Amino acid sequence: MNRSLKVGVVGLGLMGRNHLRVYSEMADVQVAAIADVDAGALRRAAEAYSVATYQDYRRMLERERLDAVSIVVPTGLHREVALAAAQAGVHILVEKPIAPSVEEGLAILEAAGEAGVKVMVGHIERFNPAVTALGQRLDEGALGRVYQVQARRIGPFAQRVRDVGVVHDLATHDIDVMRFLLRLQVRSVYAQVQAGIKTDREDALLGLMRFEDDVVGFLDVNWLSPQKVRELLVLGERGLFRVDYIRQELAFYQSCPRAKRRVGRPPALPPDPTASGAAPQSIPIEKKEPLRAELEAFLAAVRADAETPVSGADAIVALHIAERLVESARQGVALDVLSPLASAPQEGRA
Repeated sequence: MNRSLKVGVVGLGLMGRNHLRVYSEMADVQVAAIADVDAGALRRAAEAYSVATYQDYRRMLERERLDAVSIVVPTGLHREVALAAAQAGVHILVEKPIAPSVEEGLAILEAAGEAGVKVMVGHIERFNPAVTALGQRLDEGALGRVYQVQARRIGPFAQRVRDVGVVHDLATHDIDVMRFLLRLQVRSVYAQVQAGIKTDREDALLGLMRFEDDVVGFLDVNWLSPQKVRELLVLGERGLFRVDYIRQELAFYQSCPRAKRRVGRPPALPPDPTASGAAPQSIPIEKKEPLRAELEAFLAAVRADAETPVSGADAIVALHIAERLVESARQGVALDVLSPLASAPQEGRA
């Protein structure tokens, strides 16, 4: 039997409440305490879960002797809270992005390394069962050579604390997933953004990323659309995979065989799969809440003293690429991606 772990949650916004709920449903996990500056949020959570409450997370870390903590506060506070957790000897799961800047993210990793605690970053889409299934098929060579990866992450603007723009807040999901699936590094980026519509930062992104092996990644990300779409397309020589993140669905569209050209006749146009009524192959997926899979993986690494499935280096590279996309848009030119962390090894799939 696994030993019981004492965990805490700092931040009780929507995502923080989800962390609290999932931890509370886990066997061999004791949710010892929660912290938030909002007394009302603390009171409501305590009534539902019977946990100790603190308006000062520092007091919680000093008193509770936690094994692990979820840091689910606005991005600008990640470094402050993570450094306090590291100093208290508590293993850290911090929501993505790891920090508002690479420098602050590196400070978190340095403090954790000195304290001997683990850091895992909440790139939750890695734990979507449809992404896991796609990763397995790509590893098996189901597409042959991969040409392009396209992500569409659009939806309505939700009223919540936003201290970073859409590139850092949402596009980092897809940057990380693309690197994770392709196992390739980004070499250059080009982007256009729109800002000042809903926030004083970027509200929409159209971005291009050129990976190793000449693979191209495309990002269409905004919080302006009335329609919510979470979609990933991977195109290769044998066909196209489509992931619907929300429904946890994976489909495969097989490429049509190349038509033979007859001597003396012009080349035939490839058949239109929509006109022929050819149906995609729906791949069975065992659905599971990605957050639960993520938190289980984090606590398993804590128990086993093993590497976390999403490393701090992975999160730093994703953040660096987001910064380069924003800078590309500012300058209006393509930029190389030359981070010294870009060669950091990938962790195993979740």
